[in-house]
Amino acid sequence: MADVYELQLTLDLPGSLPPRDLALLRWHLGEEGGRQDDGYAYPLWGDRGPALRIGGALVGELCSDGPQWALTVRQEAHPDEFDDLRRMVLWLGARTTTVGTVGYLRFHESHLPDVLVAEAGAVRSAVLRVEKVLESATEVIPGPHA
Repeated sequence: MADVYELQLTLDLPGSLPPRDLALLRWHLGEEGGRQDDGYAYPLWGDRGPALRIGGALVGELCSDGPQWALTVRQEAHPDEFDDLRRMVLWLGARTTTVGTVGYLRFHESHLPDVLVAEAGAVRSAVLRVEKVLESATEVIPGPHA
């Protein structure tokens, strides 16, 4: 599996999400009570624990605070899964209440991800390219007056 990507999603969904939609999300997250009948071969975000190639941990969490749902996913993905992942990300884009950055896709050997941006019921990919990188050994996180 040399062609491994990191997929990260962080977005909100309406509290009024239909039970069928919640069941599909739960199935993809590997949760009990999930149901799948939309043609997916296996859950896309059910892996947990240490990541094999991208470092860190694999997660998938759907939480409710009452008025809305919060979804966070960080998984390893292979290009063979891209059709199903694209379908699911577009499905989420049509339902999310988040406007702006909702995640990214990064080849495991790359430093720069492709940013996923939601707006107007759709998701688009913003490809980051740089000709020059400015680095600071002392400013990993900007100070309060940056």
